[in-house]
Amino acid sequence: MAKARDIDGLRASMPFAEAAAATVAVRAEELFEHSAGVLDTSDIERVHDMRVASRRLRAVLEIYAPCFPKAQFTPLLREVKDLADALGERRDPDVLLDRLATLEAVLPKANTPGIEAFAAPIREEQERGNATLAAALEHAERTNLAGRLALLAASAVELEEDDVPEAAPEPAEPAAAPSGPNGASAA
Repeated sequence: MAKARDIDGLRASMPFAEAAAATVAVRAEELFEHSAGVLDTSDIERVHDMRVASRRLRAVLEIYAPCFPKAQFTPLLREVKDLADALGERRDPDVLLDRLATLEAVLPKANTPGIEAFAAPIREEQERGNATLAAALEHAERTNLAGRLALLAASAVELEEDDVPEAAPEPAEPAAAPSGPNGASAA
């Protein structure tokens, strides 16, 4: 699995919107870096890496949602989710076919026809998933999803004080147990 890139300059003391802009920009870049060769069904790790990148991007979009203009943010999040769904449609049969190949390698050759019979409809499902993914990638390219995500990242704005969630209150000190007449605990 592809390791997530570090976010240069990210630190706990930076403003939330600045962290949002930096993080969303990097996670969006990562998503599209993994798109090369993703439709090649002989290398299932490419789909896996891109799917993981889509999940990372979706997570940071949801975390930093208050920093972005809602009218711009909402459709982009939907498109990222749709792309992730298309990646999942392709990934699920990939995993099953990989497991069948592993099983076939350890079973006697006499079992090969049975495994092939089971794998055939899964290969068809993989082809349908690949077609769905191809359409999703074409849509992302045609609508410049990468560029629009970059613009979204650049549009991050600092939250107004009223919009900042309040921190959880500090836990109160435990109450002392009532004491008895000679100072001993009544508990």
